[in-house]
Amino acid sequence: MRRHWQRKPLVIRNAMALGAPWWSRQTLFALAAQEAVESRLIEQRSAGWSLRHGPIARGGLPPLKRPGWTLLVQGVDTHLDAAHELMQHFRFVPDARLDDLMVSWASDGGGVGPHYDSYDVFLLQLSGQRRWRIGRQADLSLQPDVPLKILSHFEPEEEHLLGPGDMLYLPPRWAHDGVAVGADCITCSIGFRAPQRGGLAGELLQRMAEEHEDETLYRDPGQSATDHPAAMPAGLQTFATDALKRLIAEPHLMACSLGEVMTEPKPRVWFDEPSDPWRLAPLRLDRRTRMMYDSRHVFINGESFLAAGTDARLMRMLADRRSLGTDQLKKASPDAIALLQDWYEAGWVRLDADLRA
Repeated sequence: MRRHWQRKPLVIRNAMALGAPWWSRQTLFALAAQEAVESRLIEQRSAGWSLRHGPIARGGLPPLKRPGWTLLVQGVDTHLDAAHELMQHFRFVPDARLDDLMVSWASDGGGVGPHYDSYDVFLLQLSGQRRWRIGRQADLSLQPDVPLKILSHFEPEEEHLLGPGDMLYLPPRWAHDGVAVGADCITCSIGFRAPQRGGLAGELLQRMAEEHEDETLYRDPGQSATDHPAAMPAGLQTFATDALKRLIAEPHLMACSLGEVMTEPKPRVWFDEPSDPWRLAPLRLDRRTRMMYDSRHVFINGESFLAAGTDARLMRMLADRRSLGTDQLKKASPDAIALLQDWYEAGWVRLDADLRA
């Protein structure tokens, strides 16, 4: 984080022990066929690049031996527990910045073309090999009439061949082109959120306006008759400016809105109701749950709650560790237990008998 984060790339050989594989070709193909899973099929053939969005049934995929095609499966961490566990290795960066885990399968020569991302990314090789060419890119113009954002004039500065367990970190706007070397190349991409200032401001204002209680009506008793009825009244401009100032002057409302926006589940995410009744037992957050906190609030899946004292410490522990044991739960107030039960019944929290107190 001191030397490389948002500064310069880093190649890490044998970055982590991968353990038992959960990323088989069959698993990825099955995910891509599901309506609830975001997937893309990218091919590079003599006629050029093609892009197809999922769901994609197995029969709709090219032959395995055909070179030059890639299947991308987005948000795998929300669909597979093992992928979610892999994501936990990257929580040395705040959760507010962590986005999702994408897995790609590529045949020999498969890739998505030279491009750049506006966010940080870790590229971890799971199986097979991929050759990465990377470089700082002054010319960010894109090829015209292509369904992908492919750079027109890619100028690589470095080249690295990654095998299983190797990882490449790239800061934002570093151009890169990864090409599979041999068949059955599987790479996972751990991406980070980089909110765009204007977009974030719009989301915050919309959410804050919904909660802001101010029914003051505009009045203009001093308005005179006008020969320019289409001109915007100066008084109305002042009224609107004052309304926005009053809105953003409420720190509690701003804090709640930011936490709710940053923990809002993605559109394709939904939660399963539990099959067992609630009981006081070790629990963990569901892999799809986003939970954060600040000095006064706890945020979970787009909702905010005031928290103080022992309950606040327990909720922060749950957010950081994503689990709580029975001994910790015994310290919670009845209100906190009732809240946890509500989250359990919504599918946000799961009972975990394997957790020790």
